[in-house]
Amino acid sequence: MIRIALAGNPNSGKTTLYNAITGKNEKAGNWAGVTVDKKEAPIKKILATNADLLAVDLPGAYSMSPFTSEESITSTYVKNEKPDVIINIVDATNLSRSLFFTTQLLELGIPVVVALNKSDINSKKETVIDIAKLSETLGCPVVNTTATASKGMEDLCAKCIEVAGKTQAAPYVQGNIDLHSKKAVEDADKKRFDFVNTVVTKVETRKVKTADTNKQDKIDAILAHKVLGIVIFAFVMFWVFNLSQATIGPMIADALVGWLEGIQESIGGMVEDASPFMQALLVDGIVGGVIAVLGFLPLVMVMYFLIALLEDCGYMARVAVVMDPIFKKVGLSGKSIIPMVIGTGCSIPAVMACRTIRNERERRTTAMLAPFMPCGAKLPVIALFAGAFFADATWVGTLMYFCGILFILLGALLTLKITGTRVKPSFFIMELPEYKIPSLWRAFISMMERAKSFIIKAGTIILVCNAAVQIMQTFTITLVEANETGSDSILALIANPFAILFIPLGFGIWQLAAAAVTGFIAKENVVGTLAVCFAVTNFINEDLELLEGATSSIFNTETFVLTQVAALAYLMFNLFTPPCFAAIGAMNSEMKSAKWLWAGIGLQFGTGYVIAFLVYQIGTLIVDHTVGAGFIPGLIAVALMVGYVLYLIKKADAKVNDYALNGKVAA
Repeated sequence: MIRIALAGNPNSGKTTLYNAITGKNEKAGNWAGVTVDKKEAPIKKILATNADLLAVDLPGAYSMSPFTSEESITSTYVKNEKPDVIINIVDATNLSRSLFFTTQLLELGIPVVVALNKSDINSKKETVIDIAKLSETLGCPVVNTTATASKGMEDLCAKCIEVAGKTQAAPYVQGNIDLHSKKAVEDADKKRFDFVNTVVTKVETRKVKTADTNKQDKIDAILAHKVLGIVIFAFVMFWVFNLSQATIGPMIADALVGWLEGIQESIGGMVEDASPFMQALLVDGIVGGVIAVLGFLPLVMVMYFLIALLEDCGYMARVAVVMDPIFKKVGLSGKSIIPMVIGTGCSIPAVMACRTIRNERERRTTAMLAPFMPCGAKLPVIALFAGAFFADATWVGTLMYFCGILFILLGALLTLKITGTRVKPSFFIMELPEYKIPSLWRAFISMMERAKSFIIKAGTIILVCNAAVQIMQTFTITLVEANETGSDSILALIANPFAILFIPLGFGIWQLAAAAVTGFIAKENVVGTLAVCFAVTNFINEDLELLEGATSSIFNTETFVLTQVAALAYLMFNLFTPPCFAAIGAMNSEMKSAKWLWAGIGLQFGTGYVIAFLVYQIGTLIVDHTVGAGFIPGLIAVALMVGYVLYLIKKADAKVNDYALNGKVAA
């Protein structure tokens, strides 16, 4: 078997090419950090009928000198594992930058095939590259490719088979230098760039010079503006939520829920002769709870589809640029923005993307704060409460995302104060991809992959959790059947202590407390548990219209009524307390410090509790002109949390830590 390593700069189309030759659907994006570990898969037989080829997708790197952890993976793999062939994916639209890395790869002696990617964009710009001359100058095969359209893949694989086992000559040899000398490294890099620029001058003819202002630059002046860019981002996110939660999403969800309810009725008919407990467990607990969660799948899918389009067209990279100056003011790296953007899909890859950050304190801080961005698992919770209490108002979802950004900034500032660290401004270098018409097919595939994960989770973790909730709600601690309300059930017994703690937050009943607790296993469980506790399957219909007193019927009990203010507090508590267990595991893996992990969990719990308390108490004061229930105990709890944080800040010794080449600063 021939092992082929795929190496290239970030945003060169490396992962897209990997997907094209293997048939996989790995995440691709417009920024560094999307691929943070190597992935491997066999190359499709149709591309290489006479040989077994294995492709290894390596993280993007600008240099063989490892300045970040993902560059270290690439550098270590190429140098130590010694693949049979290296496919160097080169961005044809930015030849001078890409060839710096190419010349370093050619020095290793491993056969290299250059994939001159994005050739279609060059054709539109009337930029001409003399492939024959470039191949002769570099001393390796060069193949024109367009990874997005899978063009040139057969020729690329054929060249890899042809050069496998041969030796590679280098057109430029750096020689030995003192790597501990900053000046020596800079001088060597300048000489290499001079060589690269000489090569580019010989082989490339441009109609439009890079220095000229073009249409893309004019659009960037608006979308990446420090003030206007934020306003546009808010408008874009508002429409994303409008389409996913108030228009297209609910239309599809209505049809899906009707079909799912038909299945539930059929299952109910099959077990009508079974015991009442088995009927309740299967029909209401397992099937009903899962259906309640799956009812929100169309809303999640529409949002994923729209986010994928925004990423593919190049807009989300502009959002990163807009947010960069703001993040730097609170001591985070510009690279901290990337995990936040990825976090809109799932917190786990968002936390993993933090390994691209060189500075240890910033990496740990970002991993701790990234889960504040509402992920896809939290979208059903947002949709449920927006529909039940705010008439599907799209401002609810938009507000939650901007609250997430705000809490990230405040959390970063707080962490900076507590650690007593003073850092100099970091540098954030990110290539802005060219605007392009997004691929509907790639967005569809991305949406379906995430929908698949959503369905798998609903059919495993959520199913088991709902079954457990139904059983605990049915029986008392003595294993006799609980009363009609379930107030003496095992579930109520477990949830009541938490419900007492939640009284100052406006949702001190055991059903809501139980849903909040199961939400730590998987955030979708909040919806599933509420469905089981209140015996409601269809959350996507007119039954959620607001009733008299601005309260939804499903959250009315004999002794408790959940108001709009309390509903907003409950929503924010579930969104901004610790994420699911899997995401906490990812935090532990990236932080590599039990102290930081528990500090992060404590910060997340504290943030969720304090915000919910403030929203409920201040909101109740404004609406009802009186404070809410449990005001004094809640105020004492919040005061103790704030006092402890102030003590930590006072205790911290101010330090000044410069960025070092190896990225190490005091934690």
